[in-house]
Amino acid sequence: MTERIAHKILPRIDSPADVRKLTVDEAVVLAGEVRDHIIWAVSQTGGHLATNLGAVELSVALHHVFNTPTDRIIWDVSHQVYAHKILTGRKDQMHTIRQYDGLSGFAKTTESEYDHFGAGHASTSISVALGFAAARDQAGLDHKVVAVIGDGSMTGGLAFEGMNNAGSLNKDLLVILNDNTWSISRNVGALSRYMTSIMSDERINKIRNEIWELTGKFKRREKIRKAISDIEDSVKGLVVPGMVFEKLGFRYFGPIDGHDLPLLIKTLEKLKHIHGPLMLHIATVKGKGYEPAEGDPYKYHGVGKFDKVSGKLAPKSDGHPAYTKVFGDTMVELAQKNEKVVAITAAMTSGTGLDAYAEKFPNRFYDVGIAEAHAGCFASGMAVEGQRPYLVIYSTFLQRAYDQIIHDIGIHQLPVVICMDRAGLVGDDGPTHHGVFDIPYLCAVPGFTVCAPKDGNELRSMLHHTASNDMGGPVAIRYPRENVPSDMTAEVQPIAWGKWEWLTPPSEIVILAVGTMVDQSRKVAEKLAERGVQVSIVNARFVKPMDYEILTEVRESARTIFTIEEGAMRGGFGQAVADYMLTSGYTGKFLSLGLPDEFVTHGARPLLLRDVGLDVDGILRSIDSVIAGTPEPQRNGFFQRLIFRKNGSVRKVG
Repeated sequence: MTERIAHKILPRIDSPADVRKLTVDEAVVLAGEVRDHIIWAVSQTGGHLATNLGAVELSVALHHVFNTPTDRIIWDVSHQVYAHKILTGRKDQMHTIRQYDGLSGFAKTTESEYDHFGAGHASTSISVALGFAAARDQAGLDHKVVAVIGDGSMTGGLAFEGMNNAGSLNKDLLVILNDNTWSISRNVGALSRYMTSIMSDERINKIRNEIWELTGKFKRREKIRKAISDIEDSVKGLVVPGMVFEKLGFRYFGPIDGHDLPLLIKTLEKLKHIHGPLMLHIATVKGKGYEPAEGDPYKYHGVGKFDKVSGKLAPKSDGHPAYTKVFGDTMVELAQKNEKVVAITAAMTSGTGLDAYAEKFPNRFYDVGIAEAHAGCFASGMAVEGQRPYLVIYSTFLQRAYDQIIHDIGIHQLPVVICMDRAGLVGDDGPTHHGVFDIPYLCAVPGFTVCAPKDGNELRSMLHHTASNDMGGPVAIRYPRENVPSDMTAEVQPIAWGKWEWLTPPSEIVILAVGTMVDQSRKVAEKLAERGVQVSIVNARFVKPMDYEILTEVRESARTIFTIEEGAMRGGFGQAVADYMLTSGYTGKFLSLGLPDEFVTHGARPLLLRDVGLDVDGILRSIDSVIAGTPEPQRNGFFQRLIFRKNGSVRKVG
């Protein structure tokens, strides 16, 4: 661990109560120390850097003004809560952020009483905060509720659904829009600050309310009130960019400088005493206070370990390329080959590997913002009109478009290719980001082809096939946040569409492996071979529809069958194979391995695979126990097993 800079005020801060004791000048010093602590901690572990540096003053101001945890702060996405964690008693654990058994990189209700709601996906905070406010009023309480949302999350329709409802319910609720784009910089000046000061002033608001009550006594009160509102709107419209929020029922204030801590504190103190739905618009800088991150906030949004002094990122290990890189390069190949190929993503251009594609084919690239449901409908429209859309979204975020998968893509059997990066266990981001449910939720939709390539070459082959052939309906391809396990070949190999692949000659013990588990199964087979146990491996690269020709062959020749998948067991591949075996009269032994019926924690992927028994040693133990006929107990009921006895009866274990 590198040495930390000695701080004057931060060591005295054990809870927000200590923050509230500070003078404004001391709070300014504290903000600088918190920023330094974030830089130090993230340099040790990696994590979300630029976004957190931009939210330091806001976090200090919130805990200085509001009586947390009685007052509720709801963070959207919650990847910007590092300063919040430092101020709420977790500063000495920050070097464990996103590490196995360490602090989560997001808000987590089981971690602290100050984390009132967990998150990881965007655009949820306003709806959640409105629920908190409604529950407060139902209980007859009077604490404050604050939602903090970024400008990126405001591209999601859910945010506006929440605002629309909040405006109509007229609940006391403060929404803080943390805007770190440059588009509003011209508005962050003296005039805007002066207008915000006037609109939030307690005396002005008292007069405003008294005038409003007075007009209620007149016969023509509605016309008079409308005239007053029109005048107020006209004045605001000259300098205020937030009229859309006013029309949704919110009183809008700002934009103000989100790094001017005295101004933030002063404004929040005033807003605390105003009733109804309020919107405070603040302008911040991603990476604020750390030159490398300010200079390239995109690069330093989420980082691995880095040198705190120079900002130089730790070098990535050489070797095979990432699946994401293979996918991005292949998309360029497809676009060169087929002019109808279009790529659609939801605010994840870089994360999905589409940077080069977007640069080379800007007219065939669409980033729709954090709006996965819209992306699904948008792709449907393009497909109907003869284009070949590739809908590129992380597995975990695709969950937000499930209705579109069924209603707009599935029912119409449209040739949309859904490319799911981050399928399986993604590691340090934890349960909100693990892509473990896509096999069950996609296989439930009629007409879908669901693919899981065993390596980069197979991913490339699948993509080329979808660009050149009539797919007969939608296709989904899942691949992990990992490097490919083998060298890439120069030529694209043709693929037998819908067919599985024997990787070793058939034997009496067979492993049906899906995607990432093919490479794991090979390693397991090598270890078993050293002990004289022959195991065959089938690359079950098409999860749906299954290759019933090979499946029948396996059923008739194998005395023991294993299925292994890096996905949820319930409704997954193994369960579908078990159903086939049960109904077709198989009398041998059967074991299905996959992920538990619970949410998996955060940590490095190898550690998580170990925890769920999907590392090489864990798979070996499970296979040994079945071959020996003495199934071992599994931790926390992680595996649901069906052991088929020779007499045809079935015993459920675990």
